Amino acid sequence: MEEGSNHEMALDMLRCHLGMSKEEALEALGLEKMPTIEQQVIKAQSQVATDA
Repeated sequence: MEEGSNHEMALDMLRCHLGMSKEEALEALGLEKMPTIEQQVIKAQSQVATDA
């Protein structure tokens, strides 16, 4: 999940100041393969489950 938050400011700048869509901003940053929030939650939950 950390990776998404590292790029959040850059995504916001591209989207708000340049009027890009989320997909366009992700592509511009080379992050089009970035996992969705749902995928990140599932991954985190499975890591917690295996640690317990």
